Amino acid sequence: MKPKDQNYSKSKRLKNQIKAVVTNPYNLIVLIAIVLLTYLIVLPLLDMISTSFTLAQKDARLAGGAPGSFTLYYWQRLLGSALTKQMLLQPLFNSLLIGVCVSFFAILIGSVLAWLMVRTDLPFKPFFSLAVIIPYMIPSWCKSQAWLTLFKTERIGGAPGFLMSLGINVPDWLAYGPVAIISVLSLHYYAYAYLLVSSALNSINSELEEMGEIQGAGKATILRKITFPLVLPAMLSAVILTFSKAIGTFGVINYLGSKVNFVTLSSQLYMNSKSQNTQTAFAMALIMICIASISVFVNQKLIGSRKSYATIGGKGGRSTPIRLGKHKPLITIVLIAFFIFGIIMPIMLLILESFMLRQGDYSMSNLTLHYWIGDPIANVMEGQPGIFKNSNFVNSLINSLKLTFVNGVFGTIFGQIIGYICAKGRGKLHGKVVEQLVFIPYLIPSIAFGGIFLSMFSTPQQLFGVTLVPSLYGTFALLTITSVVKHLPFASRAGTSNMLQIGGELEEAAEIAGAGFFKRFVRIVFPLSKGGFISGFMLIFVSIMKELDLIILLMTPKTSTLPYLAFQYQNSNSPQASDCVAIVMFSIVFLVYALANIFGDADLAKSMGG
Repeated sequence: MKPKDQNYSKSKRLKNQIKAVVTNPYNLIVLIAIVLLTYLIVLPLLDMISTSFTLAQKDARLAGGAPGSFTLYYWQRLLGSALTKQMLLQPLFNSLLIGVCVSFFAILIGSVLAWLMVRTDLPFKPFFSLAVIIPYMIPSWCKSQAWLTLFKTERIGGAPGFLMSLGINVPDWLAYGPVAIISVLSLHYYAYAYLLVSSALNSINSELEEMGEIQGAGKATILRKITFPLVLPAMLSAVILTFSKAIGTFGVINYLGSKVNFVTLSSQLYMNSKSQNTQTAFAMALIMICIASISVFVNQKLIGSRKSYATIGGKGGRSTPIRLGKHKPLITIVLIAFFIFGIIMPIMLLILESFMLRQGDYSMSNLTLHYWIGDPIANVMEGQPGIFKNSNFVNSLINSLKLTFVNGVFGTIFGQIIGYICAKGRGKLHGKVVEQLVFIPYLIPSIAFGGIFLSMFSTPQQLFGVTLVPSLYGTFALLTITSVVKHLPFASRAGTSNMLQIGGELEEAAEIAGAGFFKRFVRIVFPLSKGGFISGFMLIFVSIMKELDLIILLMTPKTSTLPYLAFQYQNSNSPQASDCVAIVMFSIVFLVYALANIFGDADLAKSMGG
């Protein structure tokens, strides 16, 4: 063949290869995903960084520069000024204290419960399996309300709680501050550890533990030498998940810390954002992101050194329950007591307080339906009617239902698509890029994430003078975009876990038979992923229905949701009305989850990537 013909042949082959890449629908989806993730995740993060170095108009005189110019003023003020201890060091210490303690207790409780539920002959497992995930469906700030109802003191709270009304003198440190916050968050976040560890335990073949028993090892030795190393990666993942969420939480800190001036980075960030100190707030958010990133890096290093353990024993392996023997009755009683006092009693206290006209008075004569269906009374609830006659409640209920269903559908669809990309692109560059991009929102504190999107979409988004996205401040669209993007890490993880269970040979056979990409996706991938789709939907639905931290800076009277309405009632000294809203909210969550579980085989463990 002549050189000219060879060049022509190579050129034609290259053109065909380029054409094949460009016309492949999968490549097009990957490209669109990367562009959207870059626009909605990377650009806001870069904007946050640049804003922390940009001088604001109101600080120009103090900093001695021109508004909009580059400055280190906010970082110097935060890291090396007379205000550093008050603004950063004390809140940072408090945040780390909360994060470390909550992680320890939550992982301990969740891991023990997971082992008992999966590995032992514990009785009443159907009841315990439902009771153990209830804390995940109840917002942490609802548990704060229940904690106050039980432990509140007249000295700080203004009205006695349930225990003080019985004549029990409750110390202030138990009602408010770090002990209360750690207790509430531990009883909330243990559900994450339970879901992750129980999923890991379910994938381990019990023959490994039986072999240890045959060799004469006791239960404690088997747990320490065999079971613990196998579930260590799941436990470490739960530690990072719990730690990141605990240091970034705001609602619980506001309820249980504000009255005793217990301030964390998240509450400082909120106060700076509300005071229009955006640059300082973003600088604090970047510090929180660095802390979360370091914890993830350490986690990856630890898991990396133990990776070989995680693959021992595949799914579908035999599982023989370990006999609890003479300890079974005692363990069962302790668990029942734990669920009664840790879950059932807080809910019952919220319900009881919602029927009390005046706080602290537990007499029958004080019971009322006013906060539910009452007409306005001038000196009660600031003259507002009960929630079912209140237009604010109706508006918030409609907004919450709209937000959860719209975000549940869109978030799950996007999560499944991204999961499909990550599963098919596992080990490839595009799969790694998408996986890393979608993980970024997980590292950003919820309040800061809401603040970024508020700053980004408060003005029209333009390109070459053309408005691509109008100003979204105060719109439902802003809530939707913020919520979907923030929950993409979990949605995509559920999608990836779902897609990995679908054999690639099914698509290959359909492709050989002449089925196009979209036909394969609709006829094969989607039907087989239906169960995981419902589980992913439930994860997003539950998360957004109870969300407060993420949307608190985005709220307007028009877009108010149930969590924000409850927050407003609590701050306006109407805890009974707040309790009513909270009860309605998690009743909706329980109902939807029950229906999804009965008719759709929803499984939150699948959603957590189990």
